[in-house]
Amino acid sequence: MAGRFTPRPTRTTVRGGHVAVPAVAGVPRQAPAPARVRTWVPEGPLDLGLVLGPLRRGPGDPTFRALPDGSVWRASLTPAGPGTLRVTQRSGEVRGEAWGPGADWLLEKLPEMLGALDDPSAFVPRHKLLALTRRRRPGLRLTRTGLVLESLIPSVLEQKVTTGEAYRAWRLLVRKYGEPAPGPAPERMSVMPAPRTWALIPSWEWHRAGVDDKRASTVLRAVRVAARLEEAVGMPPEAAQERLELVSGIGPWTSAETVQRSHGAVDAVTVGDLHLPGIVGWALAGDRDADDAGMLALLEPYAGQRHRAARLILLSGRVPGRRAPRMPYGDIGRL
Repeated sequence: MAGRFTPRPTRTTVRGGHVAVPAVAGVPRQAPAPARVRTWVPEGPLDLGLVLGPLRRGPGDPTFRALPDGSVWRASLTPAGPGTLRVTQRSGEVRGEAWGPGADWLLEKLPEMLGALDDPSAFVPRHKLLALTRRRRPGLRLTRTGLVLESLIPSVLEQKVTTGEAYRAWRLLVRKYGEPAPGPAPERMSVMPAPRTWALIPSWEWHRAGVDDKRASTVLRAVRVAARLEEAVGMPPEAAQERLELVSGIGPWTSAETVQRSHGAVDAVTVGDLHLPGIVGWALAGDRDADDAGMLALLEPYAGQRHRAARLILLSGRVPGRRAPRMPYGDIGRL
């Protein structure tokens, strides 16, 4: 009976960063021969699926895997080189195992990635829906990866297209031009390409992946100044967004989606989104036609915590019913 009332994934809660990570009884299986190991005990509840969920770009993301044994795997291109991280949790203790040149860097950043710098207690719900959702999702924390490009590039690919198209492009490009994840990673896991590799992808390969010239050109402009963009990790989120938006093709939507992950930006609101204003408007005021201005007005009581409020709304699963068919899936690679 207890499982009957467990929140289950829906289209909206998945967008809110919900990845199902099985709770395994007993001791999680340990991967063979980890190069580096770190254990960490978080203060308060921690849900790996909720914290790390926003880092997954679709169920076939080559850089992310959640396995039935309760482990979450990530393959990242760190400042020290490629690395693979396996995270498990048991009895309140988190165990990180890492491989590759970036192993030490990933383990050093493990607490931040799992929300150690986030303070959920700072959020004061002013709507019953948000209070209820927070109570049902006590393990929600905001991740901070410390890596800009790995969040920026997939966010650019998601501009003006369906999530399915964007996820397919990310999957195809990373698998073809990335390198295999170090260590005993699950099959077909890959580390995303280095900036130089992104710059050398031929135009026809972008086309085959379904990426139009505008988005491809934006990625190419970004990787040319990759070092300067990665420096933005040391800036406050607002200043980091300003730096990102200096690159032509990167606007407020893309910069917010990036710093939410790279910086754990608790107040970065995604404006310019096709669906979010209507979802927030419907959840808080019964207004499915709310625009960006209306959404920001409704989120004003949560100033300083607006991103957390928006995530809780998405995780609540309360959305208006569809009034039109789903946006058709397009594949320019077939043209």
